[in-house]
Amino acid sequence: MSKAKSAYEEAGVNIDAQDEALARIKKMVAATATPGVLSETGSFGGLFRPEISGMTEPVLVASADGVGTKLMVAKMAGDYSTVGHDLVNHCVNDILVQGAVPLFFLDYVGTGVLEPEAMAQLVQGVASGCRENGCALLGGETAEMPGFYQPGDYELVGFVVGMVDRPALLDGSRIQPGDHLIGLRSSGLHTNGYSLARRVLFETLRLGIDDTVPGLDDGRSVGEHLLAVHRSYLVQIRPLLNFQELHGLAHITGGGLTDNLPRILPAGCGASIDLGSWQVPPLFQVLQQEGGVDRQEMFRVFNMGIGMVMVVDAGGVEEMRQALLAAGEHPVDLGRIVKAQNGGVTYGRGSDV
Repeated sequence: MSKAKSAYEEAGVNIDAQDEALARIKKMVAATATPGVLSETGSFGGLFRPEISGMTEPVLVASADGVGTKLMVAKMAGDYSTVGHDLVNHCVNDILVQGAVPLFFLDYVGTGVLEPEAMAQLVQGVASGCRENGCALLGGETAEMPGFYQPGDYELVGFVVGMVDRPALLDGSRIQPGDHLIGLRSSGLHTNGYSLARRVLFETLRLGIDDTVPGLDDGRSVGEHLLAVHRSYLVQIRPLLNFQELHGLAHITGGGLTDNLPRILPAGCGASIDLGSWQVPPLFQVLQQEGGVDRQEMFRVFNMGIGMVMVVDAGGVEEMRQALLAAGEHPVDLGRIVKAQNGGVTYGRGSDV
């Protein structure tokens, strides 16, 4: 005899499905535990004791973000296993630019109809990201809200808390004309510009998620390109945070180089970018050409192949470059900090920079 539905299930919320998903999630969360975690999964609040020995003035740094319409690509591909990893890496990069190292992470997953397998994939991605970045998945929230979210739709949001010693805080105040801009390459679109990318690839070019992208000879499908994981730069940059010649960091997300670099520039400084210093990845070129997007807009929507920018004193550039090469990076000499009354970013080539 089949089990009668509860009134809550008749209203669209399946508590049993939630319990099944949470049982699977609990093991994933436990695998991210670090020495500072004092609470178990399921507590009303997560407890964390940070290690502050050796610090003169510990400062907490927090950030929140989502993965936007990249979730729609995951839905099309039937693969939610990577977007949680994207989320953690994005948030970690956001506090890294102020010199902070992540301590713990919290997530929120909202859906119309909870599917345990999809939920498990989402949280598994978050857990993988936490393990990569050495932070604990301290807790989170799962919300099943039929009528608010449509069946098959998911919302994914993350919150990270990290710490930095105040004397080591990177706030951009030491940036000055003559500093060099060193770019670290992205792995693709990361988590920004997906509304435009989806329109070009799925509507203008009428491609399917498993099709290859015309003009690209790498054999990767549209889904593989769009679901490439947003890079974390923590492992490469963390050993360099106490490098006195490092004057600033900028995470290149929504707004691109054009809008993100000015966020760290002090008054009287601008950024001059040499467009000949790196090869913009072919995917961005396809999006620009097929979408009829002008260059100025491209540099405000997409990262254009540069996911992080380091601002380095001229005297420390070569040492920084060697350290990055040793870490497996291929740094790009993007340009310079220049005197500029109104700040902002300008683009040129070679001697124009």
